[in-house]
Amino acid sequence: MKFCHRSDLKGERDVRAFFKAFHYAAKGIVHSLRSERNMKFHTIALIFVTIAGLLTGLSITEWMIILILFGGMLSLEMLNTAIERVVDLVTTDHHPLAGQAKDVGSGAVLVFAIISAVIGLIIFLPKWF
Repeated sequence: MKFCHRSDLKGERDVRAFFKAFHYAAKGIVHSLRSERNMKFHTIALIFVTIAGLLTGLSITEWMIILILFGGMLSLEMLNTAIERVVDLVTTDHHPLAGQAKDVGSGAVLVFAIISAVIGLIIFLPKWF
């Protein structure tokens, strides 16, 4: 009969916790897609850009750039949502710092969206014209 050490059990818990983290992350993605208007907009834009890329015949390098932009945009949108939720949880009162935190988060999303659009134009326009 083999004696089971607590450290062995801890390893099993670590593995379960590791996979459970993926479950929670997936819940966060699904929640964002279902409840956030901007996340829905970015997802629709992602679908249109993907179709345009397939029809245009992008190179592997161009697809890698597009995928990085997709991941960055969706991730930033989810981080902005997380900031907004935390600010709303901390205070229901209108506070200048709370407003600034939300504005800065939204500004970060806007900067990335503008840069992504410019990069998209740099990739697509020469192929179309």
